[in-house]
Amino acid sequence: MKKKKKKIRLKKQAYYLLAVIVFLVVGVILGINFYNDFKYKQTNEYKLTSKGYSLEDTNVLLDKLSENSISSLINQDKNDTLVGLVKEKYFLEKNLDRYLAYIEEEEEEDNLTDVVAIVNVNADHKWYEEELETDTSLNEQMIVNKFYALSEDYTPENLVSIPLDYSYGTEGENQLIEYAYDKFLDLWQAAHDEGFYLMVTSSYRDYASQKEIYDYRKATQGERKADETAARPGHSEHQTGLVVDMTSTTEPSATDFSESEAYKWLKEHAHEFGFIERYPEGKTYLTGYSPESWHWRYVGIEAATVMHEENITYDEYYAFYLTK
Repeated sequence: MKKKKKKIRLKKQAYYLLAVIVFLVVGVILGINFYNDFKYKQTNEYKLTSKGYSLEDTNVLLDKLSENSISSLINQDKNDTLVGLVKEKYFLEKNLDRYLAYIEEEEEEDNLTDVVAIVNVNADHKWYEEELETDTSLNEQMIVNKFYALSEDYTPENLVSIPLDYSYGTEGENQLIEYAYDKFLDLWQAAHDEGFYLMVTSSYRDYASQKEIYDYRKATQGERKADETAARPGHSEHQTGLVVDMTSTTEPSATDFSESEAYKWLKEHAHEFGFIERYPEGKTYLTGYSPESWHWRYVGIEAATVMHEENITYDEYYAFYLTK
């Protein structure tokens, strides 16, 4: 009998011990789950999904944006255009607030590609609204446009004259920086081999010469029209010594050149020699200039090839690839 009671007592103790173990295990599991849930609710993923972003969109935002930007988003209502913005190829986080401001002001939420491009090249500002100093140490990749300017006394080094075999005007009138001139000769020869005889109509111009051109157009056409077709002094690419305006012997007029076979050949092959069409058709809203089929700028083969393949302007290239 005693052995039986002892056996029952041991069984009860075992049950109690098992119950305690089960209770402890369950408690530990619940505690871990509670802790993990508490910790997860501290994460940016939880906070963003709580704002209404899907898990997929949240992962995009976490991948593309910095901690500072995420912290700012967490304190704002969900923005339905935000994910689309950060997915844009040329999205720059530093411009995020400007993108959003431009979208709100211009109601451009349906064309985010243009929004990104416009803001990246500063075209969300009025032309010439601010003047930035051109970094001439970048050599052939310096930028000069309606925001970036060269000083009045800037003169490129190693200018060489373009012979009259390749240019109109007087001997020595047209000049290029030597390394750009060498590539121009390669370009000219390649075009000539295809039956096109290119001729330079204008190249390097100093600050004073550009001022004279701009002032004349402003006086005769008004400021708005002058700004569409001529750069203000300091803002002309011609001052870099990296530009040739050129047509061909069969289409010497700049207005006719855009319809020529020589122009079509340049559009297809100029990048192979480091030259780009600086002010292409359909890009005025980014460059500030009407199309100029005759205006070709040397930027180097690598940069020119990227622009050709991606169909972007130099303003876009500079903003994304050189300053981001």
